[in-house]
Amino acid sequence: MSEAPHVPVLIGKIIEAASPVRGRWLDGTLGAGGYARALLEAGAEHVTGVDRDPLALQLAAEWGRPYGERLGLYHGTFSTLDRATDRPLDGVTLDLGVSSMQLDLAERGFSFLRDGPLDMRMSQEGVSAADLVNRASEEVLADILYHYGEERASRRIARAIGKARAEAPVETTGQLVKIVESCLPRPKPGQSHPATRSFQALRIAVNDEFGQLIEGLEAAERVLAPGGWLAVVTFHSMEDRVVKRFIQARAARSGGGGSRYAPAQEVQEAVLTPSPNRAIAPDPEEIDSNPRARSAKLRLARRTDAALWPLDRAQLGLPRRILPEDFS
Repeated sequence: MSEAPHVPVLIGKIIEAASPVRGRWLDGTLGAGGYARALLEAGAEHVTGVDRDPLALQLAAEWGRPYGERLGLYHGTFSTLDRATDRPLDGVTLDLGVSSMQLDLAERGFSFLRDGPLDMRMSQEGVSAADLVNRASEEVLADILYHYGEERASRRIARAIGKARAEAPVETTGQLVKIVESCLPRPKPGQSHPATRSFQALRIAVNDEFGQLIEGLEAAERVLAPGGWLAVVTFHSMEDRVVKRFIQARAARSGGGGSRYAPAQEVQEAVLTPSPNRAIAPDPEEIDSNPRARSAKLRLARRTDAALWPLDRAQLGLPRRILPEDFS
């Protein structure tokens, strides 16, 4: 099996921007430890690795031994990452892609290329993808596929799932792949697998990824010291759009003078400064050595010393939030 999927995407760009890497950092998606190890090797004094998957922490207890007290581990989600440390941080990294170790294990049910139980739970607890597929109404399934996977055939696939589960529960990734393939034309050379968007959508719903993303970005703001780096790596356009708008909203000064028709608004200082003011893509060399990087984008920003102020999430373009209770 190739080692390419295990390479941390765009970590070189993060280290280059933050050079010299110093102080205390937090890796919000510990996974196999690629980012944490790279930051420690680059000079970070301490890195706290956060992950909701117990397996990631079990593995880190082994590979992290050489780093001793320079590596800390915390079992939690994006939304709780600010609880993982009681000291201001010099950097927070968030890699929004699926961990390679999760994709590689058929029993975790994340990959449409490996037949296994239809699970997809990053935390290994709670409602699974099989629960969603077999319990949710066809309308909710179609909404999930459309809003989280941008799947244009969402209603057709939802109907096919409804028909299949009426005969027998859909319990494996292989079963779901066949259902999706029956609804879509055979892909042309170079096109993605027909089940790509459906699997992405179900994974996002099962793990409430957009809810976790916005809460994680807000948690990072709370824990970063002035001058601290926020580095977010995304893998699809919806994630990148939310991160982009979040940074833009936090970088803009709001408020201003009033008029005879409206009272003056309090001026809010920028909380984040984009650096640079655009997404960073991987170099061709990185894509050649690590195909997983092909769709990745990195957005960087630095924390100012301004006090936090309430953010209107409606301006972030978040897709409709579909929670487990919608399909339990």
